[in-house]
Amino acid sequence: MELKNCVECGRSFASKQGEKLCKRCMEKKIDEDFKIVREYLYSHPGADIKDVSEATGVDEKIIFKLLREERLEVVEEENNLLRCKSCGKSIRSGRLCEACKKLEFAKELKLAGEDLKRDMDKKIGYYSRD
Repeated sequence: MELKNCVECGRSFASKQGEKLCKRCMEKKIDEDFKIVREYLYSHPGADIKDVSEATGVDEKIIFKLLREERLEVVEEENNLLRCKSCGKSIRSGRLCEACKKLEFAKELKLAGEDLKRDMDKKIGYYSRD
């Protein structure tokens, strides 16, 4: 990790993998890229990632990031672009398929319930004034 200055705004930031932009400027650039890609897809529905990247100048990695963030969605149900991180099923956007999202949510809900019960058990007691 090294300290760098953002090429866009000049702020100092910790660069982990050789990034040239600080987090704020990177998010701003991704938002701008999203608008460009979205406009292109409105007029070219069903275009593949390579075509979108070439036509808009937006890097394919950014387009994949937008898909994983569920800001964009693949048209085809079965595709070779995105796979569920848990089971490997083909997905249209995000990181998990619907079934794995439900399982993950159920696990988190169970853990939260256990934490709440444990916290409540700690608070049960008696107080006496002598």
